Amino acid sequence: MFIVKINDKFVELNKPTRVLELVPQGNEDIYACKVNGRLRELPFTLDRDCTLEFLGLENNDTMLIYQNGLRYILCMAFHNLYPEVKVELNHFISQSLSIQLHNYHGPIDQNLLNNVKNEMQRIIDANYMFKKRTVSIAEAMKIFDDNGYEDKKEVTAYRPEKDAHFYECNGYINYMFGYMVPSTGYLKKFNLLLYYPLMILQYPRSDVNGGEIPEFVEEQKFSRVLRKANEWANLCGANTIANINKHTESSDLVNFVNMCEARHNAMLCELGDLIAKDIKNIRLITIAGPSSSGKTTFSNRLRVELLNRGIKPIRLSIDNYYLERGAAPLGEDGKPDLEHIEALDIDLFNRQMLALIQGQEVTLPVFNFKTGKREQGETLKISSETPIILEGIHALNDRLTSLIPKYQKFKIFISPSNQIKLDAHNPINLSDIRLIRRLVRDFKHRGSDAAETLSMWSSVRKGEFKWIYPHQDSVDYTFNSELSYEFGVLKKYAMPMLEAIPNESPYFITANRLRKILKYFVDIDESLVPCNSLLREFIGGSCFESLK
Repeated sequence: MFIVKINDKFVELNKPTRVLELVPQGNEDIYACKVNGRLRELPFTLDRDCTLEFLGLENNDTMLIYQNGLRYILCMAFHNLYPEVKVELNHFISQSLSIQLHNYHGPIDQNLLNNVKNEMQRIIDANYMFKKRTVSIAEAMKIFDDNGYEDKKEVTAYRPEKDAHFYECNGYINYMFGYMVPSTGYLKKFNLLLYYPLMILQYPRSDVNGGEIPEFVEEQKFSRVLRKANEWANLCGANTIANINKHTESSDLVNFVNMCEARHNAMLCELGDLIAKDIKNIRLITIAGPSSSGKTTFSNRLRVELLNRGIKPIRLSIDNYYLERGAAPLGEDGKPDLEHIEALDIDLFNRQMLALIQGQEVTLPVFNFKTGKREQGETLKISSETPIILEGIHALNDRLTSLIPKYQKFKIFISPSNQIKLDAHNPINLSDIRLIRRLVRDFKHRGSDAAETLSMWSSVRKGEFKWIYPHQDSVDYTFNSELSYEFGVLKKYAMPMLEAIPNESPYFITANRLRKILKYFVDIDESLVPCNSLLREFIGGSCFESLK
């Protein structure tokens, strides 16, 4: 006999029991569970004393499992209807997945969408079981080969374990590199849309809608960036982990690193041309993006780009305009919310920016983070030919610069928008590279361990959705700060940090998920990273560090 603690209740069991059998009758909102803090599928068997927690779609890890299942049945539907078609999935705008079809020669229209949607619904209604199979690497290679999964074969070759997994569902075989729900009947929430030449798969989100499907918002500029990133990745062999590893393992690695860096150089050059063309009007250059996008290095490199054109910008810190400690609005936790725009002295900032661009002399504030008070800083006067570079969480919010006409502002959104996949059906989350960057940076420059960084990540993400993303499609330029080789460099730093998180830690699940991505990448020596690379902001050794 053993005892299972569920919430505040204790259940005695006399034999090994699947978690599925303990789910309360009529509860259709449970998709996964935690057993002693470890993420588990519902068919997991309990055979000893433990603590059990049921998980719904309000949980991010559950949402990822749900997404795995939806991707599976989407591919299954195409296999049943159009077996010759190859499906490629990527993370896309409005928190959705894009569906690109290869070897399909018919029109991508409502008829195609209805056929696929109806077949997905049929599969869901049939409630087929997902049966997990564990086999040797050699057996997995043969199974993937027999099913035409060349890309799965290629990435599996880099798997360090001696075995591999796949799921069988009513005769169909696939693997989504993660846990699954017990059966197709769990996957009732989904939506398909046309977005020619793509189709869009929408799924429930835990981070913004509490387990519902968000409204699709057409973000034209961001979608253009993602499409260009996908085109570049396919063109340069940076679309899958296996292809990136091929570069790493060949004499082509130096060229590949420089090619990735050259893409940044080209975007900076393009950006410099755009600003120079309208420099008579542009007085403020505002830069914002989510955490660990490389904003600091980007700002420095943009300044150099403009200096090369005879433009001499200055950089000012929005952080110096914080209200004194105690004046900031309170967050949900009752603590001062320093990310809130009302935590800044908006009136002072507006007046001083307007005065500066009019050629007046202004004494800038300096915020002392130790005392929580503003102090007097330098007195500054600039010419009419000197643009001001502003970088910060609210830099794109017109409220912060409401006294400055819009035509005098040039707005830039920066974020790493990678289109890298484990294989054609398994794209890497857009936010994962930022989280890995932040883990490495916080340890390298702030002495924070992985648990400390992971503990803040949920709050950081909420702030991004509230204060940054609403402005990302109103900008003049979007800079994709992704470097396709960076996973191989960051792995050396991130893996030991993630492996140091114990099983009982509340952050083990996230750490384990990131490890499962990084383990497939071949290491890349950091000596190949240029000193002015955005990647240096996280691993150290940047030539801009002395400018801080």
